[in-house]
Amino acid sequence: MSVSAPSFGAMTYWINTVSRGHVLRGVAGGFTQANHGRPHMLRRMERDDWIVFYSPKTDYPDGDRLQAFTALGRVCDDEVYQEDFDPQFQPYRRRMEFIPCAETPIRPLLDQLTFIEDTSRWGFRFRSGVFSIDQHDFDVIRAAMTQ
Repeated sequence: MSVSAPSFGAMTYWINTVSRGHVLRGVAGGFTQANHGRPHMLRRMERDDWIVFYSPKTDYPDGDRLQAFTALGRVCDDEVYQEDFDPQFQPYRRRMEFIPCAETPIRPLLDQLTFIEDTSRWGFRFRSGVFSIDQHDFDVIRAAMTQ
């Protein structure tokens, strides 16, 4: 199903920093997790918010460096749920609707993204895991991933 990002409304645009391996599992399963399965940031999200997935590595914790946007999707539920498949790890998740897109390196976009305050230290912003961005930055990334 093709979904276009509306240009109106009170939605929030997010970046979720996740290894590509974890992103691909989420795309296949129609969900996202954040901050190693913790619920806090997921609870801040609303239905129809958009999430861009940034992957610093191919896999966590020891994957190769990637530094690319790897998926794009929209939150399609109203609340966080907890997965109960392993007594040792019961992560919190949100249901997602992903759109077709191409993996896109971040470096060519650095000068266009306003959330990057210092291009010599651009990776620092992603250390928080999940953070909101403005519509301009979302549109820049979406255009690069869907052209």
